[in-house]
Amino acid sequence: MNQALANRVRTRLISSNVTASRTHVLQALREEGVVLSEESAEELALVLEREFNGSGVLQPLLEEAGVTDVLVNGPNAVWCDRGLGLELTGIEFNSDNEVRRLAQRLASTAGRRLDDAAPMVDAQLGDGTRLHCVLSPISTGGTTISLRIPSAKTFTVESLIATGSINQEIADLLISMIGGRLAFLISGGTGTGKTTVLSALLAQVNPAHRIVIVEDSSELNPAHPHVVRMQSRLPNVEGQGSITLRDLVRTSLRMRPDRIVVGEVRGPEVVELLTALNTGHEGGCGTVHANSPQAVPARLAALGLTAGIEREALHALIGSGLDAVIHLARVGGRRFLDGIHVFDLDERGFVTTRAALIRQGDIWVKESGWRELVSRCERRQA
Repeated sequence: MNQALANRVRTRLISSNVTASRTHVLQALREEGVVLSEESAEELALVLEREFNGSGVLQPLLEEAGVTDVLVNGPNAVWCDRGLGLELTGIEFNSDNEVRRLAQRLASTAGRRLDDAAPMVDAQLGDGTRLHCVLSPISTGGTTISLRIPSAKTFTVESLIATGSINQEIADLLISMIGGRLAFLISGGTGTGKTTVLSALLAQVNPAHRIVIVEDSSELNPAHPHVVRMQSRLPNVEGQGSITLRDLVRTSLRMRPDRIVVGEVRGPEVVELLTALNTGHEGGCGTVHANSPQAVPARLAALGLTAGIEREALHALIGSGLDAVIHLARVGGRRFLDGIHVFDLDERGFVTTRAALIRQGDIWVKESGWRELVSRCERRQA
């Protein structure tokens, strides 16, 4: 495509304040005194429509089945994840200004400001895509755009078995944990499938139970008939109107929940969640970023400090409120359950984790915590 011609047509569309429809593109071409074949005109109209109304040169990636992430590191490096890890695409922008314009337009569609005074934004687009942008020169290599694309399909326990993430015995255990109303967290790093697994497990909750989900970005989509979703809100440009996860967890307690779910525990809301789990709200769950199950107590204690809760008090809440942690891992494009640990409270009043199930190669091995985990499931179901 002739870039100079595209720039002239783009300028005419902007000055005329019209959309990049085929009709307006053809009108702009006539005003430029240019005659193109029908095929070339259609191509130009498609490119400009994507730029004005979609995600520009990124649009084909966003429409491609299986793509979970699209990452722009300046004008000359666009990466994507098709489920097998990040790979460099051949897509490039003409300049950093073009990346910046796209970032600002995407942010504006989410009702967020992105400029030199506010050079970073974290938002959610209308289709559920998570958007994060950092403008240059804060991002020294050029403007960055990170897009996390929600899955178009709803995962089930059966689909987790089919992909090899778990086997039937583990599936039965996880379903027993749901039926026994155990309180648990799903831990793991970025891209390990924490949200996917949690959605699949929530689909196993008794259909008569009311699930209340609170999230920063709406991602959980369990196949369950009674789900209430709430999403936090950042302050506006005047610094007003903020609704935090902590606010939402408190609100959820007054909504007659059978299960309280925090999409990702990442701040002071950990105190409200653990307090709820200690005051009769059984079966609560969520996800947390952690490198291992053993690191989860320390991670939660660190989050508790953001709410002003001392380590000893937080450990007491963990020990009496949480039953287990399900840890996920990823190698290349394969995501799998790496282990399940139970929480124990030692004689000093601090929480430790004890392995109930660990993965060794392609098999899962039962450890000392297995009987305790099964016992908790059976005891709660009795």
